[in-house]
Amino acid sequence: MTSRNHVCHIVPPYLMQRLDPGRLDQDNGFRAARAEHLSRVLAELPAPEAGRTAAEAGDWTVYSAGNGTDLPGEKVRAAGEPESGDESVDEAATGITASLALFEEVYGRDSYDGEGIEVVMTVHYDRNYANAFWDGTQLVFGDGDGEVFQRFTKAIDVIGHELSHAVTEHTAGLVYQGQPGALNEHISDVYGSCIKQRLLGQSAVEADWIIGAGLFTDSVQGVGLRHMLEPGTAYDDPDLGKDPQPAHMDDIYEGTDDNGGVHINSGIPNRAFALAATAIGGSSWDGAGKIWYAALTNGAVTTDTDFAGFAAATIAEAGEHAEAVTTAWSEVGVTPASGTPAPDGEAPTVVKVRRSGGFIGRTTEGAVELAPGDSQAATVRDLLAKAVPSKPKGADRYIYEFEVDGQRTVVHEGDLSPELRELANRMLEQ
Repeated sequence: MTSRNHVCHIVPPYLMQRLDPGRLDQDNGFRAARAEHLSRVLAELPAPEAGRTAAEAGDWTVYSAGNGTDLPGEKVRAAGEPESGDESVDEAATGITASLALFEEVYGRDSYDGEGIEVVMTVHYDRNYANAFWDGTQLVFGDGDGEVFQRFTKAIDVIGHELSHAVTEHTAGLVYQGQPGALNEHISDVYGSCIKQRLLGQSAVEADWIIGAGLFTDSVQGVGLRHMLEPGTAYDDPDLGKDPQPAHMDDIYEGTDDNGGVHINSGIPNRAFALAATAIGGSSWDGAGKIWYAALTNGAVTTDTDFAGFAAATIAEAGEHAEAVTTAWSEVGVTPASGTPAPDGEAPTVVKVRRSGGFIGRTTEGAVELAPGDSQAATVRDLLAKAVPSKPKGADRYIYEFEVDGQRTVVHEGDLSPELRELANRMLEQ
């Protein structure tokens, strides 16, 4: 799991700098103080009533910072309570309800940690704050500056985007740097868009694929922060400049700004998802969305996975839609990492094990082929993803080398999990 010290903002640093050059420095300056304050405040919150879990006591709570920066602020509304009359509070409530419903009803995930943790949100953060973010513990939304941005709760996909950062942090833990960081942003755009489309009842073909539609004021020449289907076209404004997102690997940003282009380069996988979703047809959340979620959570995607690795993971989970997913990645110039099943989705998953060492120094090998769609394939990948390459413990013990989808993992006997030991023994006995 990645560190929780980074802060994931919806508005990229390059836009913040253009809006107010001092704002980015100010954000960096009080980030550490905010984290310390938040930890202290959350530690002082009352525990749930006896006999009730945190989820039962309330799946989400909205606080108001009152245009200050102390978090979480004053409690305004919790799950199950009526509307407050505060537009931002009630929009946050609607957005988080829709977001949690998507993950639970479609993907079987109970809140962002999978265990029903309460979601904490704060609105009316700071004065003229033109951003929204996940800080590793809660979601925070500003009211906008009134000149370029309106309130950030107005766009439901922004709320879904920030919650999805929490989901990624508690699953693959993609580091917030370079291509893994761009995938982190991409995952948030994917499920932010899926949430909006689901709420509107839109198919993938009907969707506008715009992230943050409605955030800009009428003075801005643009439709939103990002355009997933057509990266680089979201805005072209005299003050903001032109949307810098590339749509193809040929134009990938390789500089150091924006944590190595996490917001910029997310346009490449964003377009791949939109192309896959429209090719598969139907709803994006039930089609391509399920494929992407399986890839994110089955153990194949880890903290430093790049575009090629993520492409391979999605193709491996695509089943009958493998050709559509492969084509989508190809159209944005991403070649899946080796070990990817053939585009027709019919190639079996080959799992191999090689046991060496031991007192007599004998080497034994075994292998098994799992048919396309076999649920054991995902189980095997998950087991191997959790197996950390280790150093020998003791003498005369076996050394196991596993291979699946072309990826090798060496595990010494003392570090074998019971499940992995059972798998290895079964394969070697064949």
